[in-house]
Amino acid sequence: MKAVVLEEFGGPEVLKLRDVETPEMGPEDILIRIAATALNRADLLERQGLYPPPPPKPRYQIPGLECSGTVVAKGDRVIHFALGDRVMALLPGGGYAEYAAVPEDMAWLVPESLSLIEAAAVPEVFLTAFDALWDKAQLMPQDGVLIHAAAGGVGSAAVQLAVAAGLRVAATVGTKEKQQFVSSLGAHCTINYREQDFAAEVQQWSKGQGVQAVIDFIGQSYLARNLQCLAAGGTLVIVGTLSGAEVPVNLSQLLGRRLTIRGTALRSRPRYEKMRLIQTFAQRTAADFNTGRLKPVIDRTFELSDAGLAHQVMASNQTIGKIVLIVEHP
Repeated sequence: MKAVVLEEFGGPEVLKLRDVETPEMGPEDILIRIAATALNRADLLERQGLYPPPPPKPRYQIPGLECSGTVVAKGDRVIHFALGDRVMALLPGGGYAEYAAVPEDMAWLVPESLSLIEAAAVPEVFLTAFDALWDKAQLMPQDGVLIHAAAGGVGSAAVQLAVAAGLRVAATVGTKEKQQFVSSLGAHCTINYREQDFAAEVQQWSKGQGVQAVIDFIGQSYLARNLQCLAAGGTLVIVGTLSGAEVPVNLSQLLGRRLTIRGTALRSRPRYEKMRLIQTFAQRTAADFNTGRLKPVIDRTFELSDAGLAHQVMASNQTIGKIVLIVEHP
């Protein structure tokens, strides 16, 4: 099969197609003929040698944390899928390829309303957002939440999930165009962080009460203001650390206002945790995907052979939603 194999680390130019063996299945695996995969920030780090795949070490290091496609073979113990099923899957890696062997509990059926191209943009970002909002922040209807990087993949998924669940949503973005976009998703307060102090804006919008949760991808440079945005008893969920990971914390502020800081990542989790998350997500969101209330946001698509160019575009921070790599055309 064709796959993008990391034979060395470096810039986008190291992403080149190679011929490798089709992955072997175990008795509980399905073999997916991949239609599309999608880019994530973690892919850029992995390309640079900064985000290795979890053990056991794969024979070929192929990026790609999610995919969509068709089941073309299955192991003897597989009970939930049939040949020809349209599926999407969460992967530890291996999405930039024509085939992926996946444990059946890491995949679920594509809603009828979605194409396979659209489905490729669902697993990583929607599961991350779902986990951050419900498992980590434990939000309830009418709670307030501040979502940073709201025009990105995880951010746009989080806005949609939050709005659908009846939360009050404030969102930060970097341009007026992105403000209009997140407003169209239903965000109640949009903040251009380049022109406005998001902490002051959140306090004004919440009438001085703050929000019950902040979903953050920035880390170091936002920490102090994120804590200012939280209501007493609120939770800061760290999804990324784009500005850096090390920062001093005022512990007395956490104690006095009973604040919680939690982190989340999918790739490093045990399989049983990911299985539980996938099952809960699929059950709770299927109806909203089928009605169009939830929909993956795709900025643009590239051919798999153009993965390097796709990485350059993602690094520019000019996209809205996801970048998808098309592996097989319908």
